[in-house]
Amino acid sequence: MARLLVTGGAGFIGANFVHYWLQHYPADTIVALDALTYAGNRHNLDAVASNVQLSVGDINDTVLVERLLREHNIDTLVHFAAESHVDRSITGPDAFVTTNVIGTHSLLKAARSVWLAGSGVPHRFHHISTDEVFGSLSPDAPAFTETHQYQPNSPYSASKAGSDHLVRAYHHTYGLQVTTSNCSNNYGPYHFPEKLIPLCITNLLLGKPLPVYGNGRNIRDWLYVEDHAFGIDLVLKKGVVGETYNIGGVNEWTNIDVVHELCKLIDAEFATDPALAARYPQALVAQGEVSTDAITYVTDRPGHDQRYAIDAGKARDELGFAPRESFATGLRKTVRWYLDNDAWWKAVLDGSYRN
Repeated sequence: MARLLVTGGAGFIGANFVHYWLQHYPADTIVALDALTYAGNRHNLDAVASNVQLSVGDINDTVLVERLLREHNIDTLVHFAAESHVDRSITGPDAFVTTNVIGTHSLLKAARSVWLAGSGVPHRFHHISTDEVFGSLSPDAPAFTETHQYQPNSPYSASKAGSDHLVRAYHHTYGLQVTTSNCSNNYGPYHFPEKLIPLCITNLLLGKPLPVYGNGRNIRDWLYVEDHAFGIDLVLKKGVVGETYNIGGVNEWTNIDVVHELCKLIDAEFATDPALAARYPQALVAQGEVSTDAITYVTDRPGHDQRYAIDAGKARDELGFAPRESFATGLRKTVRWYLDNDAWWKAVLDGSYRN
């Protein structure tokens, strides 16, 4: 049985990973460490609360991390905790350096102290990174491989690049048993509604505009969050220590096309279920209009990267990874989840989720 410490375990991707892991490995022990800042939500773990211990704390608290590693005899640390919103990194980069760089270093120091002391113990430190560390691709350029040069363009991606380098250094310098995965844009349940997909869903249901940066032609590779958890599972089970693996959706879409797909799905849901109009009377479709009328183009983000694309060939060939959800099925599941869990996202929007 494995004993995992999951940092950022009450956040979007971390919580989905916890759900996935307990579904597939119910006998394992999971401790979730989360500072419960604005994007951390203890209610993301309500469905598995009896099977996971939530420790509220900061990854920069090295003493706390060491204590958790020792007290729970942790053998696997899966590191999701990060500041991740590009817009926030542009207006307030300090928090990104503090959490993503200094926080990762704090975890590495704790892991080294506990796992490498004396004769050492078997362990794994798995670090979750992003495709954004590689910079921006032109429309016809080949997708990012694991050996692509790092060229981060935002404070967020620069801070993640710094954390990647620290993880690599702790392996090569001290022998810490590490793996790293670089993922593409995730989407799915429990996604904080500041990112494109959940923002569009909730805005459509509330009758608010759908803000699209620039001309909407920026391209992203989309990965259903449960497929990401599956990919990490494969890295932990089959990945080579010291190696990096790209986990991508092989699923490139322009932002404006994603928005149009969401509009079509919402309109179809309202057409199928007339009760939705009564639940969401502010939605344009409830008023006899079409959701695409809510699309509003806004001033582009500074330094907005044109395209991200992941080449997941290494994970496919060495680990057997392939996304299980198509964008059509994953997006439909995501829209349905938000329709069925309006208490969750309304509590997030009004701030009561902190209670």
